[in-house]
Formats: sequence, structure tokens, C-alpha cells
Amino acid sequence: MIRMEKIRKIYSTGKVDVEALRGVNLHIKKGDFVTVIGPSGSGKSTLMNIMGCLDKPTTGDYILNGTNIKNLNDNQLSELRNHEIGFVFQNFNLLPYASAYENVEMPLLFAGVGGKKRKQKVEAILNKVGLSDRMDHRPNELSGGQKQRVAIARALVNDPNIILADEPTGNLDSHSGREIMELFVNLWQEGHTIVMITHDPRAKEYTDNFVNITDGKILREELVA
Repeated sequence: MIRMEKIRKIYSTGKVDVEALRGVNLHIKKGDFVTVIGPSGSGKSTLMNIMGCLDKPTTGDYILNGTNIKNLNDNQLSELRNHEIGFVFQNFNLLPYASAYENVEMPLLFAGVGGKKRKQKVEAILNKVGLSDRMDHRPNELSGGQKQRVAIARALVNDPNIILADEPTGNLDSHSGREIMELFVNLWQEGHTIVMITHDPRAKEYTDNFVNITDGKILREELVA
């Protein structure tokens, strides 16, 4: 599903080059639940941006579900990203003026899905994440945990091959954070491939597959075969 080979990412800031990733190798299979752990400045965000097709490596190969992204232009990258990946962010990234239903519906509108099918999919996904009674609520009427459930539903609605979660519990209290982690575990057990980026070492409690990244290098990779 994901294969990274000798990935380096260098940012040029004036006369100084900053190497954010230093020869990263990473293989993730379909159905894995992988947690990428590391401190601030470790390269997690850069890794996520490349993994999510939001950026390209300076050198090395990133092959996503059989496609090497270095051969794609921006439009092709966008198409691949929209088809393959569902994103979940720390800050939820919900439209504040739209209801939970409308936020989850948005990717289907962009994909040109018809009204009847949209309605069926949105209602089914919101029910799946436990928000069937909150469909008409706007984000300011929802708790942090409920907002993240909406964000997860939005990530799932287009049936992506990979769920990429960036610090999904970072803005939640401990109780809501546990509930969101348990939801991810349930999704994984249903067959979803999940990659979670976090600085919280407690996330390792929910999966045996984790990667430790520091200073742009993977120090430890313990992926169950």
C-alpha cells in the first residue's frame, strides 16, 4: 500500500539547507494500523505531507498503491490524494457555518455523487461514528470529541484506501481522546488501513505497529508481519 525508499526532504531557506527527512525507508501493508511517534521537529509533519501527497520528496521514491508520486503533476497528485487518502487533522478543519451532515457531504459533492446516494452514505457514516442524532448541529454546537468524529466521518465517506490522521487527539481531553482512539481501532478491525502521526507515546497502547522518528530518521520500526 505504502512504500518509501530512501526518502530525503531538503528545504532551502536562503543560504541554509534544512534536511527534514534523512533517508527514510518505510513499508506499510493494506490493513495495517501504524503509529508514527516522535517529538516536535522530528520530521513527522514532513513525513505526513509526503505520505498524503501534499508534497514530494527531494530524492527517493514514494510509491502509493502502485503509483510513484514523483512522476505526477499537481493535478494528478490532487486526484490521487482525493481517491486514495482520507485526512483527519488535529484542528478538525470543519466548515464552521455548515452542519455535521454538510461537512461530511462536501467530499461527495466534489466527487459528483448523486443526491440520493450522498444522503445514504452521509447518514450511514455519521451513524457509524455515533452521531446520527447530531447531523444538523454546527461545529460550535459540538464537543471536541464530536467534532473529531465528524472529521473522521468526512475522511471515510469517499471510501479511501488509507486514513491518515495527524495528531487526532491533540486537542481533546483524555476521555474524548480514548474514545477517538477506540474508534480508530474499530475502523482498523473492520479492515481500514490507518497511519497516525502523533507525539503522544500512549498511542502505542492501541496498536503493535509503530515507527519512531527522530531528527528525520526512523530509529525504530516494529511492524508486525
